[in-house]
Amino acid sequence: MTELRVAWLTTGRGPGSYGALEYALGAIGRGLPVKIAVVFVNRDPGEAGPTDRLMAMVREHGIALETLSSVRFRKARGGRLSKPGEPLQPWRREYDEVVAERLAKYDFDLGVMFGYMLIATEPLYARYRFINDHPALPDGPIGTYQEVIRELIETRARESGCMMNVVTGDVDRGPAISYCRFGIADEGSRALWETFELPRESPLAAFEATPLYQEIRRRGVERERPFLVETLRAVAEGRLAVPPPEPVDLTAQVERALRG
Repeated sequence: MTELRVAWLTTGRGPGSYGALEYALGAIGRGLPVKIAVVFVNRDPGEAGPTDRLMAMVREHGIALETLSSVRFRKARGGRLSKPGEPLQPWRREYDEVVAERLAKYDFDLGVMFGYMLIATEPLYARYRFINDHPALPDGPIGTYQEVIRELIETRARESGCMMNVVTGDVDRGPAISYCRFGIADEGSRALWETFELPRESPLAAFEATPLYQEIRRRGVERERPFLVETLRAVAEGRLAVPPPEPVDLTAQVERALRG
């Protein structure tokens, strides 16, 4: 079994990104056959406190760190953010060209995007193979985790999941490589569903404030870290190709990790 070398891309904007990297490093310390060759962050030091905390952890572990602020890059080129429904602006491709050159200095087998808040463009995903976390099942909702949970509630879904997919130009719909399932409508959440009251047109912030939303989010967060590690383990051990003929169900492994 060979060691899987990984390039880790993140924005590091909150505890989820920090916790996922910390969990992966802990698993590596316990024998996961993975080495993080480089961490790339699309913020510069001093730009945001949570990101600085993640960068400090990377340095403490002696891992190579590359940073390039996407905000400062955009402003330096006079670019703007795309509006909903618009194609990405030209500066985004230019940015990814620079990122790809930065990553070329490192020897890695697979790129992992976790909490990376930029949509990748062709200069990145055509040059390297990346996988990305998404908080839903392969046939589930797309969008941010807030949008996913809102749709789950509005459609009264009985289950959700975590998924890793290959990064392509089709956002959140690249080939799924692995997933895990978990229930969101069961005895433990029945009272939350029965007491949920919110008009469909309510803003996302209103959904986020409800106990039902928070419980669904909690169930997803506690699984996304072991799910990522079990996906990397399967790739490193040669049990999972990227992409595979069919996505692999890692529910049993994830639930076992939670119990352990």
